[in-house]
Amino acid sequence: MNDAVPAPTPAPAPRKRARVRAPELIGKGGWLNTGGKDLTLADLRGKCVVVDFWTFCCINCLHVLDELRELEEKHRDTVVIIGVHSPKFVHEAEHQAVVDAVERYGVEHPVLDDPELATWKQYAVRAWPTLVVIDPEGYVVAQHAGEGHAHAIEKLVEELEAEHEAKGTLRRGDGPYVAPEPEPTTLRFPGKALLLPSGNLLVSDTTRHQLVELAADGESEVRRIGSGARGFADGTAEAAAFSEPQGLALLEDGSVVVADTVNHALRRLDVATGGVTTLAGTGRQWWQGSPTSGPAREVDLSSPWDVAVFGGRVWMAMAGVHQLWTYDPAAETVEVAAGTTNEGLVDGPGAEAWFAQPSGLAAAGERLWLADSETSALRWVDTEGAVHTAVGTGLFDFGHRDGAAEQALLQHPLGVTPLPDGSVAVSDTYNHALRRFDPATGEVTTLATDLREPSDAVVVGEDIVVVESARHRLTRLRLPEEAVRVDAVAHRTRRAATEVAPGALRLDVIFQAPAGQKLDTRYGPSTRLLVSSTPPELLLAGEGAGTDLARTLELDPSVPEGVLHVSAMAASCDDDPANEYPACHVHQQDWGVPVRVTGDGAARLPLVLAGMDTAEA
Repeated sequence: MNDAVPAPTPAPAPRKRARVRAPELIGKGGWLNTGGKDLTLADLRGKCVVVDFWTFCCINCLHVLDELRELEEKHRDTVVIIGVHSPKFVHEAEHQAVVDAVERYGVEHPVLDDPELATWKQYAVRAWPTLVVIDPEGYVVAQHAGEGHAHAIEKLVEELEAEHEAKGTLRRGDGPYVAPEPEPTTLRFPGKALLLPSGNLLVSDTTRHQLVELAADGESEVRRIGSGARGFADGTAEAAAFSEPQGLALLEDGSVVVADTVNHALRRLDVATGGVTTLAGTGRQWWQGSPTSGPAREVDLSSPWDVAVFGGRVWMAMAGVHQLWTYDPAAETVEVAAGTTNEGLVDGPGAEAWFAQPSGLAAAGERLWLADSETSALRWVDTEGAVHTAVGTGLFDFGHRDGAAEQALLQHPLGVTPLPDGSVAVSDTYNHALRRFDPATGEVTTLATDLREPSDAVVVGEDIVVVESARHRLTRLRLPEEAVRVDAVAHRTRRAATEVAPGALRLDVIFQAPAGQKLDTRYGPSTRLLVSSTPPELLLAGEGAGTDLARTLELDPSVPEGVLHVSAMAASCDDDPANEYPACHVHQQDWGVPVRVTGDGAARLPLVLAGMDTAEA
């Protein structure tokens, strides 16, 4: 018998990875959720830090907030998530708006308000959302753009924990998050409202994960539906659970359909009993490659933000994938009705149209009106399913300007309301205004100002009741005969343009599969790249779809500036030969990159989907 103790198996050496010293976190707006303390990277030394560059208008950013919740909870003693709020719209640069958004979306980690994009520029970020991982010694070790990276980041965190535990550079314990005091208001960031046949008003009390029925005065609480805890459960008014519900619409049978946004589901409220059931959705988020039609309870949805009944079907503003879907109550099926999932403003047949985070719907006669928030546009769908634009020009132009529709400007509207005279009111959210478009004259006017993030409105007799989301109330206004006159203001998104050389431009989308995963090509290509431009004349060659994540574009030297629209997707699967059915994970991101064509500009444009751009490291 051999009594010798066998030598221990040596631990595998940590993967060698590129490391770049992390720039300091600075922002003129200061810190939130820290109890008034300013944080530095030195304060975070010893922790695995995930920096989340986000802006609160961005649905993909909101998806990432939800993806990170589990990571925050599971690794609470080793991981600190830091939100860096980097605004797109002018309104998002207001400090109070950021304070409101942090509460509205249940952000439970420190947030740096960076209205001038100082930290965004230091980290060379190009898109919302972007996640940067910093190791316990203060070095950047990974960058990820878009959604679907939580699994990869958790794997990396586990590696970093083991590596720095062994080195003695990991510091366990509570992070710097300090919860704010709750506010005792009846509603908290309400989203949408509906006039019930009884004359009462039903409101989605979004941040409290409930529906609230108010008396006809819009103030007196009649009852609440939902437990108030974030969740996904059917049942009685007291037991049912929602997750940030938004849109509401009345069905023919008198029940109410609810867009249960963060649960990616449609729910049904029995108004008489208060009972809640699920009509559509699985609770999982739709990803590229998932079914786009089928039995309603078996098909994934993606952040339905509003609902409306039009042509016998329930239409959904599917903000999460820039599409419109429909639910057929008779057949109990869902399907895509319009939109390609590409983000932008393109009219035409439904199958060819582009949207950008549609967030408000309302049917009126032969038109389905919609607020297309990220293009700051008012659009409509006809009875044939074709898409038209009434007001708005694209992703980067917004403001507050009345007059002829072709030059009028909105700023991230979230709601639309048909008016008795055939015109439509627009809840012009980031302008804090109620606007009006008259199809008969083609004119845009302003009905009311000094509202605070209006997100919806309903007509009640000769009044219009506005959901003032950031004032946590409903506000009743008399429909005026004449519009309020306001000074015209026009804006463009303030991101600095990337200077590129005319002629050939090498586009490289960087994707490195996470540890333990690989690109699985057994059933065909696992990557996809789609490129287009605004204006279209900017690209002489290189537009269209393909499977290679690298491409040579040719820019027209006679077009001085524009925007390159790049959409990339990569699917990685667990690299385990013994597993016949490995788990797979989809990573995807859309970039709108403003470019300026100059003689001494760059000949290469790298966009990081996941990993590090070693060509620049």
